Amino acid sequence: MAISDDQSFPHTSAYGYQAIQTPAFDRVARTGVLFNNAFTPAPGCSPMRAAFLTGRNIWQIEHAGTHASSFDTKYEVYQDRLEKAGYFVGYTGKGWGPGNWKVSERSRNPAGPVFSSKKSKSPGGISSVDYAANFDAFLDQRPDDAPFSFWFGCQEPHRVFEKGIGLKNGMDPAKVVVPEFLPDTPEIRSDILDYCYEIQWFDQHLGRMLESLEKAGELDNTIVIVTSDNGMAFPRAKANVYEYGIHMPLAISWPGKVKGDRAVDDLVNLIDVTATIYEATEVQPPEKTPLSGRSLVGLLQSGKQGIVEPDRDAIFSGRERHSSVRYQSLGYPQRCVRTDQYLCIRNFRPERWPAGSPQKFGSGSYPKHKAILAEELGPMHEGYHDIDGCPSLTFLVENHDDAELAKYLQWAVAKRPAEELFDIQSDPACLNDLSTKPEFADVKQTLSERLNDYLTETNDPRVSGPNGGDVWETYPRYSGLRWFPTPDWATQSPDRVPKLEWLEKRRPK
Repeated sequence: MAISDDQSFPHTSAYGYQAIQTPAFDRVARTGVLFNNAFTPAPGCSPMRAAFLTGRNIWQIEHAGTHASSFDTKYEVYQDRLEKAGYFVGYTGKGWGPGNWKVSERSRNPAGPVFSSKKSKSPGGISSVDYAANFDAFLDQRPDDAPFSFWFGCQEPHRVFEKGIGLKNGMDPAKVVVPEFLPDTPEIRSDILDYCYEIQWFDQHLGRMLESLEKAGELDNTIVIVTSDNGMAFPRAKANVYEYGIHMPLAISWPGKVKGDRAVDDLVNLIDVTATIYEATEVQPPEKTPLSGRSLVGLLQSGKQGIVEPDRDAIFSGRERHSSVRYQSLGYPQRCVRTDQYLCIRNFRPERWPAGSPQKFGSGSYPKHKAILAEELGPMHEGYHDIDGCPSLTFLVENHDDAELAKYLQWAVAKRPAEELFDIQSDPACLNDLSTKPEFADVKQTLSERLNDYLTETNDPRVSGPNGGDVWETYPRYSGLRWFPTPDWATQSPDRVPKLEWLEKRRPK
């Protein structure tokens, strides 16, 4: 299992993106199946990884379905179950996280025993973990002929990037395709190139791992899965259920069992991949917390391409808290349904800021204790921490009052309606909201009902729980906290403010 950190579809050369070269991903796609419509169960790293490891939607795994929280042992992970069935398991780089697995009484990261001791010299902004060398160490320690399951959690292309590293390495900014929700400027193109460079770093290590498998005579008998956890770390992408936040690259090869050189258009969720792992390995999945995904083994072994299983006509995704970016560190709960043409989104708390409150107490990444107690507000536009700090965000903030550029920041940070609807075929940037247009009323109603039915069926607290699912806010965050002024909506509607004991224990005194 090879998983990059913050990479959107279609940023591989197999998908025709000319600014990047990913020969290892392309090799997996060529010898296996390339998925054109794969989606993450959550547009943030920690909840997505928990969903993938358990094979369940984020709203079915409690604390683990939000960011930087805990991961109850009653939600079994596929690595543990494979290990009990005789598999040799391990991971390198980033497993499940950020979060606190120790407080959940786990003895190790849910991705398995760690193999990350081997290091190498790396460029700025890139982890020093030599992922491929650690995979070799894993293979060396594998008992003879034991089946194995390895998790390669690359920490790239997560921010930060070395500014200008793409240009410095001869990558061509003219080949960058800038998404419409970002301005097409040299600064943005360079930032995207830096992101592409880090994807290529991931791909280089994947290539070395494929060579190691081939040398060991195991490549034909190994299922290789390559994807990402969530979308690119740019404004209006990562931490959003828009297209660039949830649409993922995915290639799966299994040369001994699956015909290669095929592209599939079926809509699949990455929790379907979890179900695939269980079926392919013939390991029994958990009974008390059953899988929510649907295995792809039949699709993979069909030998077909295009639309293979027509009833795979929709996927569901969602998010809760991402970072600490609002009053009381409250989340921004979203759920969505994506069909081949439309994306329908429900924002359960539209009164909240989607990317974070514009101002926070103090200044800098984590405000000083004194500034918090004095309730000293920092500058405007400094609280958008659901967007990773980056040159692109800095550029948008610096140009927030420019007549031509102001709209880009607003697209990323302005409040949103309770429901949104986009035609993905004509508007992949998700900029033209159709939810209030009369001619799309039937489409909106149909998709909204389908989303509600699925959330009800899968017992999402946001539709079936008390207080509109405020239980989500009671799950402690174990990473750092920021502090924000009381918004008008909280004063006017105090019943909308959950009581959070965990937060009060950490409030500066």
